[in-house]
Amino acid sequence: MSYESSMDTLEAIRTRRSVGLSQGDVSRETIAELIETATLAPNHKLTQPWKFTVVKGAARERLGEVWGREAAAAIADPAKRTAMMEGEAKKPLRAPVVVVVSTRTDANAVTAEEDFAATAAVVQNFLLAAHAKGLSAAWKTGKITSSPGVKHFLGLDTSDRIIAMVYLGAQGTEVPGSRDRRVRTTITWLDELALTTA
Repeated sequence: MSYESSMDTLEAIRTRRSVGLSQGDVSRETIAELIETATLAPNHKLTQPWKFTVVKGAARERLGEVWGREAAAAIADPAKRTAMMEGEAKKPLRAPVVVVVSTRTDANAVTAEEDFAATAAVVQNFLLAAHAKGLSAAWKTGKITSSPGVKHFLGLDTSDRIIAMVYLGAQGTEVPGSRDRRVRTTITWLDELALTTA
């Protein structure tokens, strides 16, 4: 069986960039299409462990309030606590849509690890599909992803793992810079390695 190289796919991978600030709403139909495309990622035993929670409109403000309170809870100084709360609460407002991608945690450790990896692949598919449609997106994580209050707000189980908070918009309002990828230093070739047995 032979396969033809898809330059469109390669170009999408090479040109995709994370855009953390964006504007312009994205329709439900488009988001649903992105999710459907994303779930075509490799998934051992087809467990389909992922869940997508789409946060739009005023729900972003509520999410920010929940997270802001939790992020600032341990700060004793009132002024610093208020500043932290207000700053963290603004984060979900950096884009018109926040797509929270999570995975359940299987009781079997191996399955749980495979499900985590598969869900990460789903996130990459989502980002590439968004880029192919001319949308802006960014994969964000941080302490918010392990917040019990945030999980409760999103309707997730405390054992679920949030893999990504994908910020999504019709167009970016910032220009992301390029980063050097040190590819050669990460490759080990074993095809000409002399192997001996004792």
